[in-house]
Amino acid sequence: MAYEDLREWIATLDRAGELKKVSIEVDPILEIAEITDRVSKMPGGPALLFQNIKGHPGAQVLINQFGSARRMNLALEVDKLDEFADRIRQFMDVKSPQGFLDKVKMLPMLAEMGKFFPKTVSSGPCKEVIRRDNFSLDEFPILQCWPKDAGRFITLPCVVTRDPKTGKRNVGMYRMQVYDSHTTGMHWQRQKVGAEHYRERLRETQPEVSSRVDLMARSSGGSVIPDGLRPGGKMEVAVAIGTDPSITFSAIVPAPPDVEEYLIAGFLRQRPVELVKCETVDLEVPASSEIVLEGHVHLDELRTEGPFGDHTGFYSLEDVYPVFHLSCITHRKNPIYSTTIVGKPPMEDGWVGKAVERIFLPLMKLTIPEIVDINLPIEGVFHNLMIVSIRKSYPGQARKVMNAVWSLGQAMFTKCILVVDEDVNVQDIGEVTLKVLNHIDPERDIQFTLGPVDSLDHASRLPNYGSKMGVDATRKWPSEGFNRPWPDEIVMNEKTKALVDKKWKDLAKQLGLD
Repeated sequence: MAYEDLREWIATLDRAGELKKVSIEVDPILEIAEITDRVSKMPGGPALLFQNIKGHPGAQVLINQFGSARRMNLALEVDKLDEFADRIRQFMDVKSPQGFLDKVKMLPMLAEMGKFFPKTVSSGPCKEVIRRDNFSLDEFPILQCWPKDAGRFITLPCVVTRDPKTGKRNVGMYRMQVYDSHTTGMHWQRQKVGAEHYRERLRETQPEVSSRVDLMARSSGGSVIPDGLRPGGKMEVAVAIGTDPSITFSAIVPAPPDVEEYLIAGFLRQRPVELVKCETVDLEVPASSEIVLEGHVHLDELRTEGPFGDHTGFYSLEDVYPVFHLSCITHRKNPIYSTTIVGKPPMEDGWVGKAVERIFLPLMKLTIPEIVDINLPIEGVFHNLMIVSIRKSYPGQARKVMNAVWSLGQAMFTKCILVVDEDVNVQDIGEVTLKVLNHIDPERDIQFTLGPVDSLDHASRLPNYGSKMGVDATRKWPSEGFNRPWPDEIVMNEKTKALVDKKWKDLAKQLGLD
C-alpha cells in the first residue's frame, strides 16, 4: 500500500490506462497548456506525460494526473472517496477511556495512529544530484499557461515553512512566478499559513512596525520595501516538486492549523512519509521528491506578481508578494517535472476540490452537526458557491449554519451559501434549483454580510474584503413567521409505483425505451 514516489504513481496510471505519453515536440510556453485544456475538458480525458519538450531535451512533464474521479480514487487508493470520510469519522468517534479495559481497547487504534507520523531518514532519491552552485530554474520545463500571464509559473509546488514560535511545519501550495534563474514570487495569500509564518518572523525581527503595516498591500509595481520596514531579515523556505499523490493532495487540503500536512499524507497513504533534511535551510522535505528548491524569503522585499490565468476562469490581477531566493537545488537524476494548469472549469483542480469536499465533510459535521451533506459545484470554483443540506430542528437554524460555515477556516471565503432541507439531494443541481427557487421569498430569505473574501475575487469592493450572501431555502415554519400552509411535494404513492414496476419491462419494449 502507498505509492513510493511519483514514478510508481505514473506507472500505476499507465497500467490502469489512465496515462498517455506524448512524443510529439511541444513548447512549455502556452502549447502544453492548450493541449491539456482540451484534454481535461473531454470526459475521462487522460493524464499526460510529455516526453519531447522544446528547449529541454530529455525532460518529461506530468500534467492532469488528478483530472478525473477515477484518478482521484487511484491517487488515494480507494474505491470511493467516502471511504476516507468513514475512517475519519471512526477516529473522531473515539471517546475518552473510562477505565483500564477501555484503555486497553484503545491500544490498537493508538498504535495505528502512530504509524502515520513522518520519519526523518538520512538520505533519499531527491539527493541524487545536489547543486549549491551553477544551478538555474531555466533548466526545468516550467510552463507559461495563458497568453496574458506575467511569465512562467511553478503551479504544483509543496511549499514548506516553519512556525517561528512553535516550530511546527506547514506544507502549502502557492504558485511561484519565475522572475529569473534564481528568484520567484511566493504567492501565499494573506489568510494562508505560510503568510502567517512570514508575519510571525517579521514580528520577531521588527515588532515596532509589524502590527501596523499591511505587508502585502497593493503597490504601483516593481520590487519594493514596505514603508516603515528596515532592510534585513530572512525566512527559510523549501519547495518540493514531484511528490507522491498523497503528499501533493495534502498540501492542497485546508487542514486544521495544528495538524501537519505530512501527518495527513501518512493518514491517507497508511504509511509514514519519509523526510530528509535540506542542505542549506533547517527544513525537511519528502525524500522521494523529484525536485527540491531551497532558499529564503527576504522580509524586506515585495515584488509585483501576476497577472495569472486562474481557476476562476479569469486572470487574477497583479499584486505584490514576497520574493523567494534560491540557495540550492537538489533533484533526482532525470527529474520528472510535475505541474498543473487552471482555468475555466472543468479542469484538474475541480476533481481535487471534490475530493477535499468528501474527505473533510466529517470535520465540518464535527463543528456543525446538523449538516447532512454539502456540494461545492465545480463551476462555483470552490469559493463562490456551497450548497448545504441540514436536519432542521429549530427556527433560524439555516442562518446559524451559514454563519458557522463562514467561521470555518478557508470556508470563510464562500461567497454564496444555499441551505436546504435534509431531503434535498445537494449533488443534484436540477433538484436544488427546483427546490431553492420554489422555497424562497427573496427579501425574507436572503441575507448579506461583510467579511474577508478570496484574493481571487475580482468583483469584491476592495481586495480581500467584500460581501457574501446566504439563502435560507428550507421549509418555513410558523415559528419563523410563516403562517400559510406549506404545500406537499408531488410524489406518486408506493402501490402505484410497484404496479408500474411490474409492467415496466413490457411497457419499455412497446415504447421503444429498452
